[in-house]
Order: sequence, then structure tokens, then C-alpha cells
Amino acid sequence: MSLIEVVALCQRYNSKQALKGITLAIEKGEVFALIGPTGAGKTTLLRLLDQLDNPASGRIYFGGQDVLASPKFRFEIRRKMTMVFQKPIVFNASVYDNVAYPLKVRGFSRESIFKKVGRMLEVIGLEVFQGRNARTLSGGEVQMVALARAMVTEPEVLLLDEPTANLDPVSVDLIEKLILSFNREQGTTIVMATHDMSQGQRLADRIGVLMESELIQVGRAGDIFNAPRNIKVAKFVGVENILKGVIISNEGGIVRINVHDRFIEGMSDCQAGEAVYVCIRPEDVTLSLLKSSSSARNLFSGEISRLAFSGSLTRVGLDCGFPLVALITKRSADELELEAGKRVYASFKATAIHVIGLE
Repeated sequence: MSLIEVVALCQRYNSKQALKGITLAIEKGEVFALIGPTGAGKTTLLRLLDQLDNPASGRIYFGGQDVLASPKFRFEIRRKMTMVFQKPIVFNASVYDNVAYPLKVRGFSRESIFKKVGRMLEVIGLEVFQGRNARTLSGGEVQMVALARAMVTEPEVLLLDEPTANLDPVSVDLIEKLILSFNREQGTTIVMATHDMSQGQRLADRIGVLMESELIQVGRAGDIFNAPRNIKVAKFVGVENILKGVIISNEGGIVRINVHDRFIEGMSDCQAGEAVYVCIRPEDVTLSLLKSSSSARNLFSGEISRLAFSGSLTRVGLDCGFPLVALITKRSADELELEAGKRVYASFKATAIHVIGLE
């Protein structure tokens, strides 16, 4: 039995439908990430899970019990959950008092509060700031105080809305480590919304893609990023190479696809004659100067149309009779002496191809 289950959940704000028929199960102890563009409904879903809002329709179950059936049970469930918002609010008080607040509300003894808060401040590395006013801290430190305040009561479920938005890389790394430690050491079930897709890949056991208020796809990171269900998801998760083609043949699951009168081989259960999209992640494309240097099924000569440098990576645009983008290291680009107008060989394996039927 899943810890949290939502069935046909819908939400409306005036005339706008914010969620459309969301059905989802979240397992006890897992980290589940919600990704999707702004306005897709991620925060709305978190607020419904936390019982902050009532849904327009649908059901929410916790441990198999209907949360909405009884106000008493709903209150009990709220005590088992806590939520940290994208812009956390801290009180105009010390770090210690901020973290201690939910324990005081719950009637813990002064001694117990002292022990729990001290331990939590040590976990987040802010014990030296316990007497400092929380509103004087940096953005990353404020977020850690908010996480500590949320976790000091040892909730079963932690809901996070963009937990590292607008923070520096050092703070992001610290907060991600905290999130994983809460999950692994305390068994906390974590549901988080994030715009940072790489963060979802790093932290989540499973990922749900929300687009246009609907839950489009749920699966492990490999499923979402390497086998997107449709073109909308493919574009959102960074598949830059999306080509239209027609299946020419299918022999035992190995398909041959006509793309701009070039032939690409991949793996699919689509049949001959079907119009399809061919999806190739740019990091799966290898570049070389010699035709003989690759054993991949797909090998094409192409002319470099553009180069874009970003840190240690280089994005290479190619014209292979069809447009193709490769993502390689800057070191590889330098070794190959790549420049616009130069001809190279681009290769990719049949297993790197994801085929989607035209809708």
C-alpha cells in the first residue's frame, strides 16, 4: 500500500483549471520530484497534499485512509507532514527560536526542545548562529533554517517547493545533502517541486512531469529523460535533436527510419509506414575526424554550422542532411580543432534512439 495516493484530483481557481485529473501514488520513504514549466500546477499539488487547500474534486489517501473524509483525521495527517515554501518565512527572532517554534506549539518540554533544536542546528551546521536573528542570514542559510524547522518535529512527509531556487551553488549542494540525509537516515518521504531537472535526477527515486495542469509521465529518471512519452516532454527535458521521419522497415525491433532521405537505425516496435519522431540526446552523439573511428550503426558526415561554449562543455551544431546537435567536452572540441565550416563524422548508437509515434 502506498503512503500517499491521489485519485482524479482536480483544482480550479476561478475559471482556470489548475490541476486536471491527477492520479498518483507515492511510496513510503521515497524521494519524488515534480518537474514542469512555471504554472504547470506543481505548487498547487503540494498545497493539496499538505491540506492547505481543498481540491475541487478527487480524493487524497494517506496510509489507505481518505484524508478528506474526517476533519479530525485531516488534522492528524497535517501533523505528520510539513512544507517548506520557495520563499521561506522566518520569524523576527533568533535561529534557535525559529527552529524551536513547532516544538513549542506541540507542547514539548523545555529540556526536550533544547536537545532536539541543538541536534538539528548541528545537523545543518548553523549551531554557531543559534543566537543570531534569522532575518540577518543569507538566502541559503535562511533556507537551511526553514528545513531545520520543518524537520525538527520528525515528520513522516516533507514537502518542498523549489528548495534551492535562486541560491548559489555552494548552498544548493549543502541543501541537497540535507534533503538526502533526512530521507536516508530518518526515512522521511520527500515530495519536491523543482525547475532544476538535474536536481531531480540527482535526488529523486522517481519523477513526475506536470505540463498544462496534467501529469504527463511518471517514472525513474532514466525513463523520463531517455524515453519521454511525447514530444512536449522530450523538448522540456532537453532532447534537442527531434527529427520527423518514416519507418521503412522493422526487423526484430530494429527499425530503419527515413529522415530527410538519410537513414537512421534505432529500436522500436513501430511498424513500416508509420510516421514518427526520432529523438537523440545531444550527449549521445560522438564526433570524430575519421569515418573508421566509430562502430555505431549510425554514422553521418556533417558540416559544423555553429559552436557554443559553456564552461567545460561545447555544443556543436551540424548539418548532416538533417540538423543535429552534439554535446561534447571543451577538451574534445579543442583536440578535434573544431570550427565552423569544418566537416566531421557524427555517430550514435541505435540504442540511443528514442522513437515516438506522431500523435
